[in-house]
Amino acid sequence: MKNSFKDLAAFQRAMDLMVVIYEITARFPAGERFGLVSQLRRAAVSVPSEIAEGQGRLTFGEWRQRLSHARGSLFEIEAQLLAAKRLHFVGDEELEISDRALRRTGNALVGLIRWVMRKERSTSEPRRNLGTAEPYERSSANTRSTSVGRGATKTCP
Repeated sequence: MKNSFKDLAAFQRAMDLMVVIYEITARFPAGERFGLVSQLRRAAVSVPSEIAEGQGRLTFGEWRQRLSHARGSLFEIEAQLLAAKRLHFVGDEELEISDRALRRTGNALVGLIRWVMRKERSTSEPRRNLGTAEPYERSSANTRSTSVGRGATKTCP
């Protein structure tokens, strides 16, 4: 792939955030292994995963939707860290480090979302062949008329 998701600043910062979350949750009580540890790690892995999956989608609209999911996961991480703070699983320093990583990731992600939205608005995206991701060719030889009721017809590929 010419421009890989791996080259995106949002992806790289999301990976940094994931590492921070794994390091912080490694110090949580053992009893939280299936609670907040699991939830935080799942959400942290979700952010770069959604960015990557979005770039693999066929349209800018689908990509934007995946980026929106990634953004939602950032809010989920923030809320769960606040819960961990209230439960005394994280201290002020850890919260500050994670907050800085969240902001950096969020800022990069918002920039990417804005870029994708501009591309989405400026591009009239053709329907794509799901097997090849190539646009369908529309020509009179590839279309047929079908009846849609009451004497009306429509042209279909």
